[in-house]
Amino acid sequence: MSDQTWQTIAIVAYFVAMLSIGYAAYRRTSDLDDYMLGGRRLSPGVAALSAGASDMSGWLLMGLPGAIYLSGLVEAWIAIGLTIGAWLNWKFVAPRLRAYTEVANNSITVPSFFDNRLRDPAHLLRIVAGAVVLVFFTFYVSSGMVAGGTFFESSFGFSYLTGLLVVAGVTLAYTLFGGFLGATWTDVAQGLLMLAALVAVPVMALIDLGGWGAVRDGILAADTSEAVNHLSFLAGASATGVISAVAWGLGYFGQPHIIVRFMALRSPQDAKVGRRIGISWMIVTSLGAVMTGLIGVAYASAGRLDLDNPETVFLVLAQMLFHPLVAGLVLAAVLAAIMSTISSQLIVSSSALVEDLVKMTGRTMSNRAEVMLGRAGVLIVALVAGLIALDRTATILDLVGFAWAGFGSAFGPLVILSLYWRRLTRWGALSGMVVGAVVAFTWGRSGLADTLYEIVPGFLSGLVVAVVVSLLTPKPDAAVLEEFELARRLAAGEKPEPETATA
Repeated sequence: MSDQTWQTIAIVAYFVAMLSIGYAAYRRTSDLDDYMLGGRRLSPGVAALSAGASDMSGWLLMGLPGAIYLSGLVEAWIAIGLTIGAWLNWKFVAPRLRAYTEVANNSITVPSFFDNRLRDPAHLLRIVAGAVVLVFFTFYVSSGMVAGGTFFESSFGFSYLTGLLVVAGVTLAYTLFGGFLGATWTDVAQGLLMLAALVAVPVMALIDLGGWGAVRDGILAADTSEAVNHLSFLAGASATGVISAVAWGLGYFGQPHIIVRFMALRSPQDAKVGRRIGISWMIVTSLGAVMTGLIGVAYASAGRLDLDNPETVFLVLAQMLFHPLVAGLVLAAVLAAIMSTISSQLIVSSSALVEDLVKMTGRTMSNRAEVMLGRAGVLIVALVAGLIALDRTATILDLVGFAWAGFGSAFGPLVILSLYWRRLTRWGALSGMVVGAVVAFTWGRSGLADTLYEIVPGFLSGLVVAVVVSLLTPKPDAAVLEEFELARRLAAGEKPEPETATA
């Protein structure tokens, strides 16, 4: 059989596995809480791998190795910032968010948590936050479909439209029926596949080249000018450039498709184990991606690699080093990175549409009707995203970069203040959310973004405005403060005081 036939077999096997997992999740889904949050039954390992896989997307397997291949370790600062941000998120946000979302009227979405936490009688905060999630994640999902179509076009020679429909169709199928559990369980399988690929490729390449010494010699031979030093973290870097790269970590606090995994944990105490598993996965996969880029430089120096597109270094090395069937599984790992992100964002978008917008009309529905409405939400978002993806413009891809900064700036300060500052008010939260998003957007569309990543001014401005407006508006009432204290105690593993627990 030809190499492409072997690779196609591997891809088809991967698709069948994902659909089977989605069907198993479908059998476990009975109401909207199951469909949107898995009934808060996630083990720490499942939550950690799911959060990692839904977070990283194709950037980890293609973008980061390509950047390291071109410019060296100076491009690793983003990975360092993301790892620090993820650790802080698991340490400080996960346990309190798990406890507080249950205490605050069993909130199953981020916008509903803001609403219930701050007792917004007009539900304005929830509606605005839900609209923000829906709009930006629709474009985010669209960008993933673009990536999937491009992947099939470049790897198998399919048309862009065919690739887009295949990726969108399979992802939609297991997400539509399996809901949150379907997205989460497939994320776990995809996360393990990404881990295996990012360990196997650099290890086999090191063996093939004769060890790190040979790789280092090859890199030094390739660095013939002072402008490029692949083994330096600071060559060609500026202070603001490093700050901008590390600041990507700030975005974690406000990413709905990531922090929703914290809300789905079995208990707040599971966050500790989840943090250890999640950060270990992140460190190993990030190191694998960085090493792949550096090893690619050594291959190029030896005349064994000539790339038109640096972002394909991971894929090309896999095809050089492994049997076509195994190489096909590595290609499946790239698809896994793309599809895990799409599925997670579809669920969060659907929850924003159903839980935070439609149900605000006050209409009561049966469990079955709510689940069907959730599935309709997934379908609507996927269809709109697919229509946008038919136009392969740079504007859509630009919005992905803004979405990370936008969510981080709009929601990040609110998540932290909601969990750790009892004085936050609904007007402070609403003002901070709007200002953070607007500053991130305007900064990102100006020339200032070339010197400092927009999440820095966006996050800081949102934080400051939320605090100032909260101090200028009436204090929260006693019931809100009692709820805050109950959530704090539950997150710390303390037994709530009897009078507080019944308040």
